[in-house]
Amino acid sequence: MAEKGLSPKTVNEMHRRSLLNLFLAGFAFALPLGLQAAQVLNVRLWNTDDKLRLVLDLSGPAQYKTFSLTAPDRLILDLMGTSLAFDLSKLQLGNMPIRAIRSGPQGTGTRIVLDLIGPVQLNTFMLAPEQAQGHRLVLDISNSASPAIQPAAPQVVLNDSAHPKRDIIVVVDPGHGGKDPGAVGANGEREKDVVLSIARQLAKRIEREKGFTVRLVRDSDVYVPLRKRVEIARQHNADIFISIHADAAPRRTASGASIYALSEGGATSTTARWLAQKENGAELLGTTKSLALKDKDPMLAGVILDMSMSATVATSLELGHSVLRSLAGITTLHQKRVEQAGFAVLKSPDVPSILVETGFISKDGLK
Repeated sequence: MAEKGLSPKTVNEMHRRSLLNLFLAGFAFALPLGLQAAQVLNVRLWNTDDKLRLVLDLSGPAQYKTFSLTAPDRLILDLMGTSLAFDLSKLQLGNMPIRAIRSGPQGTGTRIVLDLIGPVQLNTFMLAPEQAQGHRLVLDISNSASPAIQPAAPQVVLNDSAHPKRDIIVVVDPGHGGKDPGAVGANGEREKDVVLSIARQLAKRIEREKGFTVRLVRDSDVYVPLRKRVEIARQHNADIFISIHADAAPRRTASGASIYALSEGGATSTTARWLAQKENGAELLGTTKSLALKDKDPMLAGVILDMSMSATVATSLELGHSVLRSLAGITTLHQKRVEQAGFAVLKSPDVPSILVETGFISKDGLK
């Protein structure tokens, strides 16, 4: 019903602008200003009588952590916000305490696994750019009778403008589109139109931040299958994926904005389950098809996928909490926590992904 003295068209426009403003304001406060990703450009190693030195040449500053696993002995190096631009298979291991080196995605960064012949001791440190050398991470590995490896504290090196860095790529997904209008409001406003407008404005807002590049899954009224939306994000090498919706409420008492992340188990609430079932429809996406693991040993592929998915969900929850905290100061929240459910559009194993319910456009769901 139109508000007294206002035409349905005016009410429609007010509603659209309200959803747009609250989401833009909330997400803007959550953006990590000036964040840029680094790359591992080269890996060098050499062996001496008392230790093995492994040097990673980086394009910029990076945070990292290390830890060890046993049975068999492995050394794990997690590089946060860092991608691998070097083929580790080129390394000549020879007579070294490292049996093999492998890597895989870890949240928005990279995990490097060193398979060891036996237990070792580790010393790590970061070197700032010097003369012709850029940022470097050094790992000194020596034989030890003890399997314990002391994890290194995360290190940060100040940015050096002389070394190029890759922008953080944010892929924004306006829900629905084309033959799928999504929810329809009381005055005929269609969810697919509202979220496309929000997505375009959000893209402009993010583009103003140094170090960010934005891509839209769709920039017109076209239908994009759920599976294709995830593929588009991967084609753009997305670091963050945001799906925007303004669904029908599952019950008449529901209101406010909410954030959703993927759940590897069950949904965290009836609303989350209802929305996930509604959005997924018949387009269920198998996560094992989202990573190129066909050339890997099945057991190794499973381990890589499990590690990657767990880390990605954790990072998605962190991103979701950040956006949710910002929205809390602007509008009513439907839930004061990040909800989780099996949304097909969020099932990318290595791209942190959230679904933002900007506000319910109608209440024609459950009574």
